[in-house]
Amino acid sequence: MGKYFCGKCNFFDDDVSKNQYHCDGCGICRTGGADKFFHCDKCGCCYSNVLRDSHHCVEGAMHHNCPVCFEYLFDSTKDISVLHCGHTIHLDCLNEMRAHHHFACPVCSRSACDMSDAWKKLDEEVAATPMPEFYQKKMVWILCNDCGATSSVSYHVLAHKCPGCSSYNTRETRGGPAAARSRV
Repeated sequence: MGKYFCGKCNFFDDDVSKNQYHCDGCGICRTGGADKFFHCDKCGCCYSNVLRDSHHCVEGAMHHNCPVCFEYLFDSTKDISVLHCGHTIHLDCLNEMRAHHHFACPVCSRSACDMSDAWKKLDEEVAATPMPEFYQKKMVWILCNDCGATSSVSYHVLAHKCPGCSSYNTRETRGGPAAARSRV
């Protein structure tokens, strides 16, 4: 009837090159080989062994739709990427975002990849673009999307750097720390 059979899922398949296996934690059959994946009970899904000691747990991380294409991730057959923040997204959708120069998680706005080279270039651009005297003493409150800190920094037309983590992934807020926290 099939070279692969799962009695729990009542699933038959002749193509065993997919290395099917049943995950009791997920309650479904998955592909890729049981020796290459582990089930995270907190996240409620299987991840590559490469992420075993480094992934950021987000409860039910794959029990939602991809934030770009809105396909349900848990039983998707497409490759899925886990961002630094722990949110999940189809790899193709992440690559499409990068192709359009969008490098932040669409769920929480944290940087989706290492942006240190881009931050260095922004440092150079900010240094090469002095502000007119009228704006040199102007201060603004920012919220850092990467570390969550609120800070008062010198206004600059190009970007605002977080003094805590050196990220430029920030947004200007209307007031001090209390106002910024109420928006998050």
